[in-house]
Amino acid sequence: MNNSLVKTARLLSAGLRALLVLTLVTGVVYPLVVTGVAQALFNDEANGSEIRADGKVVGSSLIGQSYNLPLKKGEETPEPDLKWFQGRPQNGLGVNSVNTRYKLILSGATNRSGDNAELIKWVKEAKAAVVKDNSVAGYTVEPSDVPADAVTSSGSGLDPDISPEYADLQVHRVAEKNGLPLDQVEKLVGEHSEGRTLGFMGEPRVNVLELNIALKELVAKS
Repeated sequence: MNNSLVKTARLLSAGLRALLVLTLVTGVVYPLVVTGVAQALFNDEANGSEIRADGKVVGSSLIGQSYNLPLKKGEETPEPDLKWFQGRPQNGLGVNSVNTRYKLILSGATNRSGDNAELIKWVKEAKAAVVKDNSVAGYTVEPSDVPADAVTSSGSGLDPDISPEYADLQVHRVAEKNGLPLDQVEKLVGEHSEGRTLGFMGEPRVNVLELNIALKELVAKS
């Protein structure tokens, strides 16, 4: 009996020591090492790819933001503030979803097929709005000029980028609304346009938040 108790005590002791060692290694040492390496070699990515303006964090380069006017009485969906460049449609999970305004509670695609009646309706309405909003004196947007990313949400519903074509389409409206020379706004878009990653991955893009920060600075100087 005593022999059995001794063996049991030894097994329990060995188990507890193993538990303590593994807890220390996997729960303390490993996380500290990974965090240290991430902070040392990938500081920006490890901290959320933050974008700063006026000395404070204003967002992430990975998450889109809304540029809307304050909600008016009786409105359920705010109108876009047309002095800013606008991102992609934000109804990634549908118009009644919590994700309609770049909310981070959920993300995802509409999961509707290309011939879905509701999706077709959204696209037609979005295209009409893009044509109307961006047609200004001396410049008319044709429906055929509207790129796909201007009327469709991304797979996540949180895409921070738009195509250079969609940014160029908005240039005349942004210049007029802010009282800026057209060539200065066109130059701004060119400076913030990025090509494919490594020359072959993804698509050319413009980060809307970074572009609007530069626009705000240009307006302040003017």
